[in-house]
Amino acid sequence: MLGINPQHLGQKTYFCCMPTLKKKSHLTPEQRYAIELMLRIGKKQSEIAMFIDKDKSVISREISRNSPRRGGYRAKFAQMVCDERKERFKRNRSFTPEIRKSVEALLIGEQWSPKQIVGNAVRLGLPMVSHETIYRHIREDRAHGGDLYKNLRHALKHRKRQPRGKHMPIKDRVSIDLRPSIVNEKKRFGDWEIDTIVGKGNKGAIVTITERTTGFLMMEKLKKGKNAKSLATTVTNLLLPYKNHVLTITSDNGTEFAEHRVIAKKLCADFYFAHPYSSWERGLNEYTNKLIRQYIPKKQSFENYNDQYIKEVQYKINRRPREKLGFLSPKEVFFASLEKKVALGC
Repeated sequence: MLGINPQHLGQKTYFCCMPTLKKKSHLTPEQRYAIELMLRIGKKQSEIAMFIDKDKSVISREISRNSPRRGGYRAKFAQMVCDERKERFKRNRSFTPEIRKSVEALLIGEQWSPKQIVGNAVRLGLPMVSHETIYRHIREDRAHGGDLYKNLRHALKHRKRQPRGKHMPIKDRVSIDLRPSIVNEKKRFGDWEIDTIVGKGNKGAIVTITERTTGFLMMEKLKKGKNAKSLATTVTNLLLPYKNHVLTITSDNGTEFAEHRVIAKKLCADFYFAHPYSSWERGLNEYTNKLIRQYIPKKQSFENYNDQYIKEVQYKINRRPREKLGFLSPKEVFFASLEKKVALGC
C-alpha cells in the first residue's frame, strides 16, 4: 500500500517514503487510490506523476479515460472500468468460428477490406478481431492453398503504376489552379471527380464519377469507347438528376473530356483539369478505380461485362463502409447529405 494516510490529508506533509516502481503505463489499485486522494487535496498531475513514479501523460490519460461522466476521479470506479475493458478486449479478440464465418462472408461476398470489416463491427458494437488478425488469417489461408486473398483489392501485393500515354491539348481547358480552394478541403457537398478506365488493348471504356465528400460512385459502360461526344452525353445523363448538387467537376487531361464545355453548360457546373501526370490531385477517383478493378481486372475485355454487371459493381462499392466516413457507406452519407440539402432548400 502506498504511504498515504487519509487522516493526514489536511496537513502539508501527508506521505512517507514511496517504493520504487517501474514506469509502466499500467496502474495498480494502490496507485489509483493515491491519484484519487492527491486530486482531492488539490495536487497537480505533475506532482502525482512524480509521487507514484509515472509519466504525467499516464496520469492525464487515466483521469480522462476512467472518470465517471459526472466528473470527479474515483479509484474504485476507475479500477472497475479498467477491469471491464480488459475483459471485453480479451473476449472480442478471440477469433471464434462465428467471427471467422462473418469475416469470410464479407470478404467473399462483398470484397470488404479487413479495416472496413473491423470498423463496421466496431460501429455496430459487434465482437471483432483486429484487422491485422484478419490479414494474418488470409495469409495463412493462402499458404494452405486457399484463395481468400483474391478478394482483397491488392491481392496481398503492390502493383506498379503504369505511365499514361501522350496527352493532347484540350481547347478552353481550365486549370485546377483556378478551382476554388474550398474544393480541396472536401467539406462541401457537390464537388465531383471524373475518370475513365479502359479494357484490354485500350478497347472499350467505363466512365466513373465520384462525389468528393462522400465517395459516392456512378459508373457506366461507354458504348463508343472514349469518344468525347458520347462520354459527354453519358456524364450529363448520369449527373442530371443531381444537377443542383453538381458544383464542380475535375478530370485528367484525357482527350475523352474534350467536350467538357457541353457537360459544364448542361449541368451549370464548373469543369477543371488536373495537371498532367498528377493523379494525386484526383486521389479519390484513383482510389475508386482501384476498387472497381477488384471486379473488373486489368487486361480484361469489357465485352465480358454487361450493363447490369457494371451497376452491380457500383452498388457494391457504394455499400462498402469507409474509414474516413466513420465506417458508414458512401451511399448512406451521400443520400443523407442530399436530403439535408433539399430540406434546406439548397
